[in-house]
Amino acid sequence: MDLINVFDYEALARERMETGSWVYYACGAEDEVTLRANRSAFERIKLRPRVLVDVSQIEMKTTVLGTPLPMPILIAPTAFQGLAHPEGECEMARGAALAGTLMIVSSSANRRLEEVAAAAGGPLWFQLYITTRPTAQRLVTRAEAAGYQGLVLTVDTPRWGNKERSARYPLTGSTYKANFENESEGDLPDPSCTWEIIPWLRSLSHLPLILKGILRAEDAQRACEYGVDAIIVSNHGGRQLDGVPATIEVLPEIVEAVAGRCEVYLDGGIRRGTDILKALALGARAVLVGRPPLWGLAVNGAQGVAEVLALLRDELEQAMALAGCPSLSSIDRSLVRLSYVP
Repeated sequence: MDLINVFDYEALARERMETGSWVYYACGAEDEVTLRANRSAFERIKLRPRVLVDVSQIEMKTTVLGTPLPMPILIAPTAFQGLAHPEGECEMARGAALAGTLMIVSSSANRRLEEVAAAAGGPLWFQLYITTRPTAQRLVTRAEAAGYQGLVLTVDTPRWGNKERSARYPLTGSTYKANFENESEGDLPDPSCTWEIIPWLRSLSHLPLILKGILRAEDAQRACEYGVDAIIVSNHGGRQLDGVPATIEVLPEIVEAVAGRCEVYLDGGIRRGTDILKALALGARAVLVGRPPLWGLAVNGAQGVAEVLALLRDELEQAMALAGCPSLSSIDRSLVRLSYVP
């Protein structure tokens, strides 16, 4: 079958993966209201294209925290990539390098962070959960020593979300092993974590600090006051608290609250180049994709990852041309009309 969009990769990945592994990737929390909203919210945003603009050349190059990238598309941290491919995160890192983009490696990885760094041919950030402070300290030290260029603290997990669909197909065996378990500590988040974890992390490392899981303007404001380098507007792919808004819905208020003091990225529901265009128009510097690269990984390893990212890149280029936007700098709020009040 011809694979012409990311949904084709999704369908083929579902055929090739074991049911429990597929459900683990696909599910959201409880009734999956937020999981569905992450997609449907994009449909409520309408584009307002400009005409008679010279779009013979489309420029999509950007930077994230100073790292140059050929497109504003990053690979989000996702757990247990060994469920999709025997080489797991190492193969995903190879795919990211083929696409020329940045990968964020999850603490809940099947491959040790040093192995992933050795396999990667491009920039990496490391995503961290706070389980215990000694574990976090060792992971941060290891990540910095291995050459990771950023530290992504996930802040929406005082406990794991209730993923009912996945609970019917529990994961077992070696694919459920993660970096924090390699550290011989518990794998449950520390529910006592507060904002004071940020200066503590700063004391451990000089790596740029990115907070992932911000959904409120007040929290974005506070993150800036604590001096974070970037924010990822994220609801954990609909896998934590069900019933929170789609990320694209809250992006405008967070961009306004940040007021340029740190970079803002968005994940959640990105499946089309037009989704990316809408996120950029509402103030995101870049987007992160999580499930689509997993589908590519399951279908064709590193090459599949690169193919999925190339599809999204090409769709973004097409959307920019048709919208009259020859460069990322020409994309602004006037390009979209919202059918809801943010």
